[in-house]
Amino acid sequence: MIDLKLLRENPDLVRDGIRKKHNDCDLDAVLQADSNRRSLISETETLRAQQKAANTEMSQLQKGSEAFLQKVQEMKTLSASVKAKESELKEVEERWNELALSIPNLPHESVPEGKDETQNVEVGQWGAIPEKQSYHIPHYDIEWLDRILDFKRGTKVTGSGFPFFVGDGAKLVRSLISFFLNSANEEGFEEMGVPFFVNADSATATGQLPDKEGQMYQTVEDDLYAIPTAEVPLTNFFRDEILDASALPIYRCGHSACFRREAGSYGKDVRGFNRVHQFDKVELLKWVRPETSFDELESLREYAENLLRKLELPFRTLLMCGGDMSFANCKQYDLEVYAAGQERWLEVSSCSNFGSFQARRAKIRYRDPETSKPEIVHTLNGSGLAVPRVFVAILENGLQADGSIRIPDALVQYMGKDRIEPK
Repeated sequence: MIDLKLLRENPDLVRDGIRKKHNDCDLDAVLQADSNRRSLISETETLRAQQKAANTEMSQLQKGSEAFLQKVQEMKTLSASVKAKESELKEVEERWNELALSIPNLPHESVPEGKDETQNVEVGQWGAIPEKQSYHIPHYDIEWLDRILDFKRGTKVTGSGFPFFVGDGAKLVRSLISFFLNSANEEGFEEMGVPFFVNADSATATGQLPDKEGQMYQTVEDDLYAIPTAEVPLTNFFRDEILDASALPIYRCGHSACFRREAGSYGKDVRGFNRVHQFDKVELLKWVRPETSFDELESLREYAENLLRKLELPFRTLLMCGGDMSFANCKQYDLEVYAAGQERWLEVSSCSNFGSFQARRAKIRYRDPETSKPEIVHTLNGSGLAVPRVFVAILENGLQADGSIRIPDALVQYMGKDRIEPK
């Protein structure tokens, strides 16, 4: 949620940010609802003051007197007016809240203009693109893939997009998660286990609701949401709390299964393990002082990049343009690895600064030691990393002429071997 003071005092700045994000938020409707709400609040408070004054006057009159009876009638009229106005205010408050939640986070001035992924800006690239060999094929065309990644039985048991990992496939996933978590621990991120389901307040605080409601799995009876990323429970760990300023910055990490309906996905992007409905990911979270948040974003990006270097995977870093950024971000980098079999780049991490947007929704603050006033923290998160496309890149880039798959040196200690053999 953006700062209401900014919205009221500089709506043109907000309008420009919405334009830069190519978002369809109706700011005029938001501003009108805010004006209506403030007018109704004033009218309601005036009526309540009149009601209180009439009550005081009535207490000083003799019971049963003509003046007393007139005041009783006046009180009834005022009471009915207050109830009607409060009912009207409740409806307007609900509408205002709904509209306020539709305003995206405003992009930072360093975010480039652009309407879609074709206008993202490459800010770095590492590693040599593998020279195409006859044995470089997409992972989903590897003849023995179902020995380690079984989609057919996953579809039978659950549905499309819920594969089984078998043998070395399961071991490779576990190795990646262990490598990601151990690396994060060494970098100062405290590890946490997180709930895989959250309530609507938590999903709203991080910006998943209402923006991505159609992409989330929801339980009907309990009104809970399966998490699309550990970002949601991790961020909400401090919801409605005032943090000790001396504790900032706070770094946490957590592994979780992630669940995404991926509504509207189609074509080559969904083949194999490129895009599934359930996958594993290690998430990195930072709660920081506002003045350090963009430096913290750069260090988060560098950390994720270093993981890919250790895995020997060629990658590129993109600064996302306004139109391709997520709803809640004010600045975002995406990291993409090169998959030799598909001969294309695959996103494996997003590193984002949310500024005060999430913390304002979640009411996460710290007390300024100089003023003793509570201030909004800034939140950041990054994938460190997501398993599916790293798994894919290891299969495709590591595929050898004899059909085996070479395991990156960084994972050998976890796998217990340096090859996955076809037999």
